[in-house]
Amino acid sequence: MHIRRCVVTGLAGLILGCLGVSCGRSHRRTIAVIPKSTSHLFWQSVHAGAVKAGRDLNVNIEWNGAASETDYSRQIQIIDSMIARRVDGMAIAASDRAALDAPLDRAAALDIPVTIFDSGIDSEKYLTFVATNNFEAGRMAARKLAQLLNGKGRIIVVLHAPGSRSSMDREQGFDDAMQKEFPDIRVAGRQYGMSDRAKAMAATENLLAANPGAEGVFASAEPSSVGAALAIKERGLSGKVRFVAFDSTDSLVEDLADGTIDALVAQDPFRIGYQAVATLMDKLQGRTPPRRIDLSATVVTRADLARPEIHALLFPDLKRYLP
Repeated sequence: MHIRRCVVTGLAGLILGCLGVSCGRSHRRTIAVIPKSTSHLFWQSVHAGAVKAGRDLNVNIEWNGAASETDYSRQIQIIDSMIARRVDGMAIAASDRAALDAPLDRAAALDIPVTIFDSGIDSEKYLTFVATNNFEAGRMAARKLAQLLNGKGRIIVVLHAPGSRSSMDREQGFDDAMQKEFPDIRVAGRQYGMSDRAKAMAATENLLAANPGAEGVFASAEPSSVGAALAIKERGLSGKVRFVAFDSTDSLVEDLADGTIDALVAQDPFRIGYQAVATLMDKLQGRTPPRRIDLSATVVTRADLARPEIHALLFPDLKRYLP
């Protein structure tokens, strides 16, 4: 009887142990990382950084995002699906600053911590905000373009998309520096590229046609920058207008090298993805991360391309982390 009781007790303990720790395997938490979209190199670099954090911190990364940065309803659907799955935490780059109030309320009701990255929101229901200091990055872009123009001239601006807090901040920073520091530079026109390279190209062509004497161009995001570069080359204006672009892709770096672009304002999306996941793991392990983490942008010129640290920033090893 004593032996049978021991056997039963031992089996019960084994079953409970399997339920609690998956038969000897430690429970791995799951963090959902939800970008604005998945189509641009910037977001692929964020994904790689999140994957590295997952490996370093022993956490599963669930990556899912809309195809387009302007598909706000799809982003909400993805967030709600992650809430329904009761993931342990969510890192979200908000496509629209005001659209996520209700999903964040639902996450808070279930004690799912949320870190916002890249682009800010109106709601206060988040753990940490991790992003480039976009206002200051916009000021950096303005100062570089003003330097290239010797402090005077007419320029055009290719905006990103309405409601995107990150690009709005850098556009405001750009305007702030231009108005306060460079009164002899006038913005002759501006149009949205709507997070689409073809639309950004068309917008740039319209602006250049309407302002044939424009001497400078600023584009505030990756798709706007790519579209503007295509328009400048199409119109035979490479090297004739000064162009400061934002973000980096292989094609933008090539345009910087050949003189179509004079300077890139580059972010570090790999680090943004890593830090977003790390803040959530801090919370889940009982630590309190900072409420805000500001990362600096870097102005890159053609002369900087030979520097190893700039090469690493512009060309993260995505194949090492992504399938």
